[in-house]
Amino acid sequence: MPSAHVAAALALMLVAAFSPLSAQGRGRYASVNGLRMYYEIHGTGRPLVLLHGGGSTITTTFGGILPALARTHQVIAVELQAHGHTADRGVPSSFQQDADDVAELLAQLKIDGADVFGFSNGGQTALQLAIAHPRVVRRLILASMFYSRDGVDPGFWTAMDNAKFSDMPQLYKDAFLAINNDSAALLTMFTRDAQRMQHFQSWTANQVRSIQAPTLVVLGDRDVPRPEHGVEMYLLLPHARLAILPGTHGSYLGEALTADPTSGTPGAFVTLVEEFLRE
Repeated sequence: MPSAHVAAALALMLVAAFSPLSAQGRGRYASVNGLRMYYEIHGTGRPLVLLHGGGSTITTTFGGILPALARTHQVIAVELQAHGHTADRGVPSSFQQDADDVAELLAQLKIDGADVFGFSNGGQTALQLAIAHPRVVRRLILASMFYSRDGVDPGFWTAMDNAKFSDMPQLYKDAFLAINNDSAALLTMFTRDAQRMQHFQSWTANQVRSIQAPTLVVLGDRDVPRPEHGVEMYLLLPHARLAILPGTHGSYLGEALTADPTSGTPGAFVTLVEEFLRE
């Protein structure tokens, strides 16, 4: 794992590399269920929706691999309520609402079915999307997420119940403020994410079993979700593949907080994703 200085520099480089200006106008907004939602479109091909993690942006989660994915797909990268460029709608966040927002965005874009890749909290939104809007999801990638409270160690919930703004990684704060220089909006994002996890309710095994989309479950061997939980999801899902990769929470995809600039794992991970989406 890189030092704090290296990680911060990486985050700022990612923000600069994929800001709306450098994206040649690909940053856009849509009015979605009363929310002004930001999204970007990169590349051409079959649609691939990217859903970032909690406290994050498109770039802090996916900046390391987005260019490679856009070589073969029309990447639709979304920023969910209160994150990055997207406004807060004045009510608590939920995975259900986020999934409904993504479904509505795709309807507005006239996309009947897309591959959906969600990381961490974005993976929980992707799970809910596949349950509540199955026709929207062609193939599903669930990365470093859990569907039930027992998917992580009990200490995770103790820490979440006592979460403080000062606990939020500075790298995420800096990345948010580089997009939206509003400290009140940053605090709102933190509060929305913390409260959503403090009130987290598990999906049932039957809800997970209901997902018919071919699904790739992927996590690191030293991730937040336990490896056993990844195996559990793999066994529940009717059409699943499983990959447990060396690494921590998101390091295998180059997520900004855990990225190792010397690692070749993100490149190998992109190959794995491409092969799964081609099957």
